[in-house]
Amino acid sequence: MMRDLGKIMKQAQELQARMSKIQEEANALEVDGQAGGGLVTATLNGKNELVGMKIDPSLANPDEIEILEDLVIAAVNDARRLVEQAVQEKMKEMTEGLPIPPGMKLPF
Repeated sequence: MMRDLGKIMKQAQELQARMSKIQEEANALEVDGQAGGGLVTATLNGKNELVGMKIDPSLANPDEIEILEDLVIAAVNDARRLVEQAVQEKMKEMTEGLPIPPGMKLPF
């Protein structure tokens, strides 16, 4: 019984180390989302914080500001989706082979 407990503790420590590494890698991510065929690009980090924005000068028309606003929103949402995908992929890579019950949400 004690050997099993030691094995479980070792697995828990390994999982904690992997989760810490995943968090570091996720925080270091920078992902570009685009809209309008690349006329607007939003850059988000792994914490879903907007860290950059590029807008093609051709969109700087005061009469069409609503189009620009829509493209900015679309680019940010695209980047957010890509960040989620990248983080999920890192989680999948890092937790392969660990005895984690199906459907369990990580990080805890």
